[in-house]
Amino acid sequence: MKELKKIKYWLFDLDNTLYSGDTKVFDQVDKKMSKFISEKLNVSIDEAKKIQKNYFHEYNTTLNGMIKNHDIDANEFLEFVHDVDLNFLKKDDYLKEQISKLEGKKIIFTNGSKAHASNVTSRIGIEQLFDGVFDIVDSDFYPKPSIEPYKKIIENYKIQPEYCIFFEDIARNLKPAYELGMKTVWIENDEPWAAKYADEKFVNFKTKSLANFLKEINEYR
Repeated sequence: MKELKKIKYWLFDLDNTLYSGDTKVFDQVDKKMSKFISEKLNVSIDEAKKIQKNYFHEYNTTLNGMIKNHDIDANEFLEFVHDVDLNFLKKDDYLKEQISKLEGKKIIFTNGSKAHASNVTSRIGIEQLFDGVFDIVDSDFYPKPSIEPYKKIIENYKIQPEYCIFFEDIARNLKPAYELGMKTVWIENDEPWAAKYADEKFVNFKTKSLANFLKEINEYR
């Protein structure tokens, strides 16, 4: 923890990072994506799921694949797929306490939308703790782990990478952050595609609990 004493920029992924992946919020988004593709491309749900997964792996997000191959309205897609029931997300006072103790800029860095980030953080009770949300629209629809959004968020928020730490549940998304000089933390999970590359050198730390990890930092600082 010694090298984290000087951190003053805190970047947080949103889904499955600021809340537990066990809540299965993203499962709802996943199903909405399949439905959107099925209706837009006039294919079965099974075929839509195949297209969805292929685009995710080839283009890093399903949306990016849909934009490149089908010229869809990105805002329509984002609004549709993030219209999900978040009622089972509960206030997280422990996480709120730990984030509020962090000194410096706190920013959400997501491949999703600002509206989705607002909905999620409001349910958890942490919406007032962040200095900004950098979403897929801000990145001109270049998703993580493309290098472009990392460079842009650094520019937009005047971030000094050597004093920055990035928390993320998809290990591969940590690589550009590390290469730009940031410290990286993987939120451990059992999804094989998210865990791939978790043992690479660009993953500085691993934790099963974001709040517990932040508590350690706060106690050390």
